[in-house]
Amino acid sequence: MADDLYYVYAVVPSTNAIAAAPAGIDGHAVTLITSGDVAALTSRVDASTYGEGLDDRVADVAWIAPRATAHDSVLTWAGDVGAVVPLPILSLFRSEQAVREMLTARHEELASLLTYVSRGREYGVRIFRLDDELRRSLGSFSTRVATLEAEVADAKSPGQGYLLRRKLDQARKDELRAVAAEIATVAYSELAARSIASTQDALPKPSPEMTGAAVLNASFLVAHDRIDEFRAAVTELVRAHERRGFRVEFTGPWPPYHFTRERTNVG
Repeated sequence: MADDLYYVYAVVPSTNAIAAAPAGIDGHAVTLITSGDVAALTSRVDASTYGEGLDDRVADVAWIAPRATAHDSVLTWAGDVGAVVPLPILSLFRSEQAVREMLTARHEELASLLTYVSRGREYGVRIFRLDDELRRSLGSFSTRVATLEAEVADAKSPGQGYLLRRKLDQARKDELRAVAAEIATVAYSELAARSIASTQDALPKPSPEMTGAAVLNASFLVAHDRIDEFRAAVTELVRAHERRGFRVEFTGPWPPYHFTRERTNVG
């Protein structure tokens, strides 16, 4: 086996300047391997580390974490410079020639992807349901709950009040998820309408570090000339729903992971 392998972070236009690129995986320099108008961001890595036994090393969180950080650092820099098609972490090639052959074989598709993602940047929006807050404000979302709350307040006897409160408790349980699902659906639709493309990922499972239960986990490819409009729509979501039982998390810009990942299995 050769002493070195070529680690590929992403595909970019061949005109990209890389003098300001951050250090890559294991502190190695990032270089450019070109094929016509497309190029690969690469680093030469030790074959003894990234060859035989790699699957076992990947299972070690302490080993993979700094490499994932370095990988993402290069991709973030590339996304700030211009169009980028990210490759999965640990995309490895036997030689510079193998990298160039991949670029040549996939040229039409990769060039098309670069043109596509050059139109915008990726942003993430998550919405979380805060049940304690939402229960207190459910009446502002649900006519059913609002009606029962009024009936409880006007109950003519303790017995009637008890029965109505039981109905109200059940209605709140029923409406909690329904209201959250409706908020998520409307929010996604409104933000997607302001994007080039959009997609939803599976909702993250609750964890001690997470505040609230996720009801939306979405990514949006937003055109450069519509980002102010998109941010304003996110701000309106926050204004409309904060302190009413929802938390909105807005992140980005990111490299366009979600809008290239189905077509970047190029190893």
